[in-house]
Amino acid sequence: MTDSVPETAQSAAPNAVTVGVLAEQADGERRVALTPAMISRLARRNVAVVLAPGAGASAGISADEFTAAGATSGDPTTTDVVVCVGPPAASDVERLRPGTVVAGFLAPLSDHDGIERLNQAGVIAFAMESIPRITRAQAMDALSSQANVAGYRAALLAAQHLPRFFPMLTTAAGTVKPAKVLVLGAGVAGLQALATVKRLGAQATGYDVRPEVADQVRSVGAQWLDLGIEAVGDGGYARTLTDEERAEQTRLLSKAITGFDAVITTALVPGRPAPVLVTADAVREMPAGSVVVDLAGETGGNCELTKPGEVITVDGVTICSPSNLAAEMPGDASELYARNIVELLELITDADGQLTLDAADEIIATACVAGRDQLTWPTDDRAPTEQEARR
Repeated sequence: MTDSVPETAQSAAPNAVTVGVLAEQADGERRVALTPAMISRLARRNVAVVLAPGAGASAGISADEFTAAGATSGDPTTTDVVVCVGPPAASDVERLRPGTVVAGFLAPLSDHDGIERLNQAGVIAFAMESIPRITRAQAMDALSSQANVAGYRAALLAAQHLPRFFPMLTTAAGTVKPAKVLVLGAGVAGLQALATVKRLGAQATGYDVRPEVADQVRSVGAQWLDLGIEAVGDGGYARTLTDEERAEQTRLLSKAITGFDAVITTALVPGRPAPVLVTADAVREMPAGSVVVDLAGETGGNCELTKPGEVITVDGVTICSPSNLAAEMPGDASELYARNIVELLELITDADGQLTLDAADEIIATACVAGRDQLTWPTDDRAPTEQEARR
């Protein structure tokens, strides 16, 4: 292994960092961490990009497009900063130099072995899902950008599996009533699902335990299902319900669900199993031909009968639990994600393209999940306080 970056990258900007783009290796992952448009944007900071051979091909981006934008084909693990979508493979981590910056969806709350591997490699890792939800970080919010894609695809899946039209149709043979769709969870994915369902012509209804999102649900043309249960948490997420609240929510939802043709569930609590919102009994009470699209399958599922990654039928009801929906639209999903990545890169580099890892910055401190001791602390003559080190 060599510690030098490719000659083409060095000659472009000797004093600027170089950025490497990994080829994603997870099954079904078709996105890429940087796109030609964003590579051109980085070039304005004299940042050169080294692309792994084949990276971006599954997103529909040709090698010629990357080359035209200024990227060089080579080994991305030799660069100063390495970007990815999913966690880097162990074989990639082994080739990273100590002090390399890594940015991507690193699953810090679930992939503890992966985070430890990054720590052992001596790299500085930033998890895109750990970007704080503050106004200044909105352009870096990769969870939201990819949730938009997932919500859109979820609505299409519901329409695909439902054996009837979404919109109302008036024909010579009679009038077809519009389908009724319930979306559970009014976060980014839920709101996008509601908006898409509405555009497809169905009657859209949204539910969430956070009452303040009712106006957002109505703003996309959907109705609001009020069960009288509130659970407002920190950071824009819902808190975990008490046992009593959960039992009451289950009872009321089970009764309401039977009146809908399709149910899309998007409820997640970071770092915890997904709450069960659609019970087995509720599924069995739904009319035959109904559809449940569960976006929380990877963390246990919002539907009690969900089988992650599978499409099953129970008593005539189709239950679909897709994994990594954003990867099914790799072109636009990659473009959105690449913008999030570049916003982060512009935060951690100065105008000359040199790293500025300021530990006093809330975004940097919060998103850093490995190599915290290598961040630049406010002064050089003191060690970080215990409170700073925990950030």
